[in-house]
Parts: sequence; structure tokens; C-alpha cells
Amino acid sequence: MNQTPLIGELTVPGDKSISHRSVMLGALAKGTTKVENFLQGADCLSTISCFQAMGISVENHVDKNQVLIHGKGLHGLRAPQSVLDCGNSGTTTRLLSGILAAQPFTCELTGDASIQKRPMGRIITPLSAMGADISSLRKNGCAPLKIQGRPLSGIHYQSPVASAQVKSSVLLAGLYANGPTTVTEPYRSRNHTELMLGGFGAKVQWDDTSASLTPPEELYAQELTVPGDISSAAYFITAAALTPGSELLIKNIGINPTRDGILKVYQAMGADITLLNERTASMEPVADLLVRGSLLHGTTIGGALIPTLIDELPIIAVAACFAEGETVIADAAELKVKESNRIAVMTKGLSSMGADITETPDGMIIRGGRPFTSAVIDSRLDHRIAMSFTIAGLLGGEMPEIKGGDCVRISYPDFYKDLKRITSVS
Repeated sequence: MNQTPLIGELTVPGDKSISHRSVMLGALAKGTTKVENFLQGADCLSTISCFQAMGISVENHVDKNQVLIHGKGLHGLRAPQSVLDCGNSGTTTRLLSGILAAQPFTCELTGDASIQKRPMGRIITPLSAMGADISSLRKNGCAPLKIQGRPLSGIHYQSPVASAQVKSSVLLAGLYANGPTTVTEPYRSRNHTELMLGGFGAKVQWDDTSASLTPPEELYAQELTVPGDISSAAYFITAAALTPGSELLIKNIGINPTRDGILKVYQAMGADITLLNERTASMEPVADLLVRGSLLHGTTIGGALIPTLIDELPIIAVAACFAEGETVIADAAELKVKESNRIAVMTKGLSSMGADITETPDGMIIRGGRPFTSAVIDSRLDHRIAMSFTIAGLLGGEMPEIKGGDCVRISYPDFYKDLKRITSVS
């Protein structure tokens, strides 16, 4: 077990979900949208490049993490000259498809090998119901996708999955529909799209698990400050919470209640996490998190909590290995269709390091307290897998060899540098 406490202050990169959406809505708004603390990760840069290919001028001041998007209004996009490359980004692929469904041109979009295996039928179905002409070119329900823009009708879509990407794709298509569009989910997913659409001037309403959009005449440019990404903070929250003597202040973190499930789970497990300086910035709730080392115990995670921590489940599985007792993760089959099958990859990797972990059809059962050893871990080029196993090695005192560890650039380019700064990791 790691005995070197994590001490000091840390600021993590801007929220990935919000950074994506700021470019998309900025491009569709009239005027220049200014975004501070933009995430300079590979996924968000894919979104920028796609909109540049459709004639939107985007100034990316990388040194200041500031982006200026010179929007052309709802009807200002032009046909790209080549296939749009979404890289590794499922958010870019799915949300952009909703926007493209109504444009007066035909285009294709694709991504890397991982994207070409991820399910796109979940957006093809509702967009087609709105009148879109969207198809999987390989007829396997995955990218590459061909989209021929057509007039759209508003619908009420009952989504079989709680997915912000599905919901957002439909709502963004709804910007161009001939009437209101509503999405109802089994559980409420993250609501950054609804909040930001409202900030840009659209009429958006939500209650419980439904969100509705009335098509606006126009969207209008905004100035936004992106909060720190709680999904990136999760690795440091975990390391500090489980290391005796730690006292780590992580500043400016988004604590949107549709995203803060990890805080609820860790506090239920006995973690010492205090929210300081709570406030609202650019429509999003934000706070500083003070994390002190403590003893954690097992818990059960499932149901409506899952969409609020879906991206954090790999690192929560790591935490469970160092908690006392049994932790059960259920209702999380969505993990199988992320950048990798995160249930299988985490189970195999943690087992190889000595953990007592059992894979289930929709999650994992983890019995904490087993000593860790070193191992060779294949990240599957999944950024959240690479970061989770780095923290597993730190906590277990035996750092694994992680193949493809550079994939952290997708969401947290300076992850290893920040970890080294607040620990003794070399």
C-alpha cells in the first residue's frame, strides 16, 4: 500500500464534455464564442477540426487554453471537402451526427479503429425517426457513417439507454426540426447539453428523466469558462482518499449533480471529501475539493447512480480493491461499449495484479484487501484504463507496465506530469 501522502493543490484540465459542446454550439451561434479553460485533449481537437472542415473559423490559443469560435449561425455550415475524422471521440461522432442530419449537404464521418467498433445504431434509430437519412457504410451499425441532410420533424424519443450522447444527438438535431423534440431516458444522464443550449438562447425544459427543446430562431455567442473535469480529478481523488496522511486540494471542479456520483459513492465508502467555495460558473456548479486520506469500506453501486459516474467506474473499481469488504458494481453494461470493454479489461488487469475481482454480465464484484504485484497491462488505447492502472500501481506499491499509456492525451495530456508533481512517482 502506498504510504507517500498526496499533499498540495492541483488543477485538472477543463471538462471534456463541456469543451466539446462549447465548440459545437459556438459554431452554430451568431457571433464569436470565447471559451476559457478549454481541454486541449485529442478528442476535443477532433471536434475543432471537424467544424473547421465545414467552414467555421476557430482560433485555438493553446498556451492559454482559450478558444475563439467564430460562429455563422444555425445555417452557416458548408459541405466539407473530405470525410470528417472524429478520431477517438464518440462524443464528436454522435453529437455531430445530430447536427449533420439537417444540413443541406451530404457528408461522411469516421474515426479510428475504436470508433469504428462502437455502436452508432443508438443514434441512427432516433435520427431516422426524425426523418434523417443516415446509414452505416459497412452496414454493421458502426462508423463510417454517411449522412444526407434532410428536413427533420420533432419527436418524443424513449431512449432504451441513459446516454448523454444519444440525448444530445437528438436534441441537437431538434434545433432544426419543425416542432419540439423530447428525449426520455430510463435514468437521467449528464445534462451539459441542456444547460448550454439554454445559455445560448434556446428554450429547453427538463424534469426527472425527460428533456425537451423547442427549435430556436437563432443561437447567440457566449463567453464560457469550462470547469475542471471531475472525470480527470477522479484519479487524484482516489489516490488521496486511500493514502494515509494525504491532504489534496483540487480546485475548480465541476460538481454537476448528473456527474458527481463518484463523490456520493466515495463518501458512502467513508472517504473524507469536503466541498469548498461552491459556486456557479457558465451555468455549471463548481467547487474546490479537499480530499484527506481515510479508510474506505465496500459498497453497492447501481441503478440511477450509474449514469452519474459511468466514466469513473474503472477508477472506482481500483478504489474497491483497497477498501475493506466487498463492493458490487451492477447495471453498468454500458461499460462494454466504451473505448474498450471496460468491465473485461479492468477485471483481467486487476486480477493479474492480485485483486480478488469477479466479472459479472453488467459489472464487477470486488473483495478488497489483497496485496498487489506488478503486471503488464494492455491499456487497449483507452485513456481511462491507462490512468486507472497507474493509480492502482501507485496505491499497491507495484507500478505495472502499461502498454499504450500515451493514450492519456485523449483527455489529460499532462496526467503523468501532474501525478509526479504531487507524489514521489518517478
